[in-house]
Amino acid sequence: MQDHAKQLMDSGVFDNLTYKFDGIDLVFSLIPAAQLYPLRLQNLPLAPGKELDAQLHERFPLYHGKVPAEGGLMEQVRQALEEMLAAKGISAAITATPSSAQAGKGAFVSLAIAAPPVLIGEIHPDTASVALDSEAEEILAKLTGSPYDRDGSPSQIATYLGNFYRDQGYLEADIHANPQGAPVITPEAIRIPFLVSVSPGQQYKLKSIQLAPGLAVTQAEFDRQSTIHPGDIAGGQRLTEDWVLIARLYHDKGYMRPSVHPTPSFDRAPGTVSFGVSVESGPVYTMGKLSIENVGDDLRPAMLAAWKMPAGAVFNESAVRNYFFLEDADPLLKRVFAVVNCRYNLQLNDVTHTVDVVLRLEKRP
Repeated sequence: MQDHAKQLMDSGVFDNLTYKFDGIDLVFSLIPAAQLYPLRLQNLPLAPGKELDAQLHERFPLYHGKVPAEGGLMEQVRQALEEMLAAKGISAAITATPSSAQAGKGAFVSLAIAAPPVLIGEIHPDTASVALDSEAEEILAKLTGSPYDRDGSPSQIATYLGNFYRDQGYLEADIHANPQGAPVITPEAIRIPFLVSVSPGQQYKLKSIQLAPGLAVTQAEFDRQSTIHPGDIAGGQRLTEDWVLIARLYHDKGYMRPSVHPTPSFDRAPGTVSFGVSVESGPVYTMGKLSIENVGDDLRPAMLAAWKMPAGAVFNESAVRNYFFLEDADPLLKRVFAVVNCRYNLQLNDVTHTVDVVLRLEKRP
């Protein structure tokens, strides 16, 4: 009884175990572990899901889809997965690493092949997809041979290829990438082949970008600085630069946490897209403390005198960006700023809604 009780405790599935025997009845009292974690097969060429869970449960009855962060059951599962890989001709060492909760996801135990490396193998386009041009094929060629991750690699391939098409105005491009075929196993590496399907959809030109009424940034301010205009190809990168521009203009008015929301409206007959833009401005921030780093006492007074944004004033990031290029700056400062790298760092305090500014001069290589 003591040996079996020890085996149960060593499994890691229980926090506590006691038993008593009154000569007739043997009664075990079990307290399940407070935390058991799902498995994440980081780079294992095995399909997670019900079938794999059923195989593991058949071998280890205490396994029900989750494992302790450490203990006998975790080690048994790890070894069983190594044996499953060996049956596929893959001799690999698997490590088990508890991972803390991530954004939107709970904690898990990550199982990964430590050696040999597991890489993205050849990436083939689906025959039903459009033909890829040379630039798209170059993107896939660069991804081939990079580290493989079961969740991350399909997303990475689809994102890189999707960004390429959206930058050319194919804003509704539909890209999918999935492991396809048997792993290619060599002594040096395990390579996972992929199949990608590409449906670029229609190429769009920009019709208009209209800011919602009542925003802190006016339509005229935005139009003067926008780099994309009606009639231009609605490239994803250029549109993103405009959304960043709006956020930057908000920074110049003290709104340091704006959230920009562009909503597209597609007119597919002429192939145009319009955007309506709303902004959640958030609170206004004011100037906090000014710090100057990596300068001597001879230069510091001149830099402090050139600073025109006092503590408590509405913060203006443009004033910080332009500080090192002021036309009326002290001649000494102009000479120094011309031969060094000028940096600044903003430290936002979300409780007091202030911004501390750190100016730093660095020697050029």
